[in-house]
Amino acid sequence: MNENGIIRRVIAASSVGTMIEWYDFYIFGMLAKTISTQFFPEGNSTAALLSTLAIFAAGFIVRPFGALVFGRLGDLIGRKHTFLVTLLLMGGSTFLIGLVPGYKSIGIAAPIIVLLLRLIQGLALGGEYGGAATYVAEHSPAHKRGFYTSWIQTTATLGLFVALGIIMAVKLNMSDASFNAEWGGWRYPFWISILLVAVSVYIRLKMSESPLFSKLKEEGKTSVNPLKESFSHKANFKMVLVALFGAVMGQGVIWYTGQFYAQNFLETKCNLEFEQSRTIMLWAIAFATPFFVFFGWLSDRIGRKWIMLAGMLLGVILYRPIFSTFLKDTRSGNYENKLVIEKYNLLSRTAQLTKDRKTH
Repeated sequence: MNENGIIRRVIAASSVGTMIEWYDFYIFGMLAKTISTQFFPEGNSTAALLSTLAIFAAGFIVRPFGALVFGRLGDLIGRKHTFLVTLLLMGGSTFLIGLVPGYKSIGIAAPIIVLLLRLIQGLALGGEYGGAATYVAEHSPAHKRGFYTSWIQTTATLGLFVALGIIMAVKLNMSDASFNAEWGGWRYPFWISILLVAVSVYIRLKMSESPLFSKLKEEGKTSVNPLKESFSHKANFKMVLVALFGAVMGQGVIWYTGQFYAQNFLETKCNLEFEQSRTIMLWAIAFATPFFVFFGWLSDRIGRKWIMLAGMLLGVILYRPIFSTFLKDTRSGNYENKLVIEKYNLLSRTAQLTKDRKTH
C-alpha cells in the first residue's frame, strides 16, 4: 500500500473510533432532561435537571486527567493498544448507563452509579481524543499535518450529529410516554453504542503502531517517565500552559457555545419544540463540518496561530448578536415567525396525538 493509502486508512480508523467516543459522550447531555426524571427523585424538576447537568459536566472535569493517564500509557506501550483501552472503557460505560435502574427502583444508588460511569467516560475521552490526533500526526508529513489532523477535529461535530440523529429517529417512532418510561426508548441510544464500538474495535485491531513510536522503541528512546519529563522542564511546562490557556480553553468555549449550548438555548429560551431545535442543529452541524478540514488545510499554508485567533475573535464579536437574533425572531414581536412556530407546534402535537392513538 502506498503512502497516501496508508494515511487514508489511518485517518479513517482513528476518526471512526473517536467519532463513536464523542457520540457516547454526548448522548447523555442530549437526553439530560429525560435522564433527570429517571435518576433523581420527583418533586423538584429544576434541581434534578441541574444535578444531571452536573454529572454531565463531571465528565469534562476529568478529561484532562484522562489525557495525562492515557497519554502516559501511550508513550509507554504505544498508541494502538491505548486506543483499544479507551474505546472499550467508553463503550462499556455508555452501555452500562443504559442498564442502570431508575431512582424509583434502587434509590440514591442510581445517580451515584451513573456519576461513576460518567467519570470513566470522561477519562476515556481525554485519552482518546488527544491520542487519535497524536497518532495521525505521527503518520503525517510536516507540510500536511494540519490537513490530516483536521479530520480528527471533525469527529466531535460528527459524533454530536450522529447522537442527535439517532435520538430523533428513536423519539419520532414512539410516543412520548414510551420514550420517557423507566425502561423506555431513551435507553436505546445507549444500547446502540455497543454495536458501534464493536465495529470500531474490529477496525482498530487491524491498525499498525505509529511509525514514529515504533522507531523510538526500536532505538530504545521511549520515555521512562513521560509526565516527569514533560513538567519538570521549565520550557515544556510553559508550552503546556500556553497551549491550555492560550488556545484550548478559548476554542472549547467557542465550540461548546456554538454546537452544544445553542440547542439548549433554542429549546429553553426560545421555546422551540425538541424536533425543531434538533433539526436546526443538524443542518448547522452539517454545514459547519467541512470547514474543519478547510481550515486545517489552510493552516498548513499560513500557520495555525492566526487561524485560531481569528476564529476566537469572530466568536467574541458574533455570538451575542446571533443569540439575540434567535430571541428576537422567536419571542420578541416577530409576528410572522411566531405564526410559523405556532403552526409547527400544532402540527407536531397533532402528529403526536395520532401516534399515541395508534400505539394504544
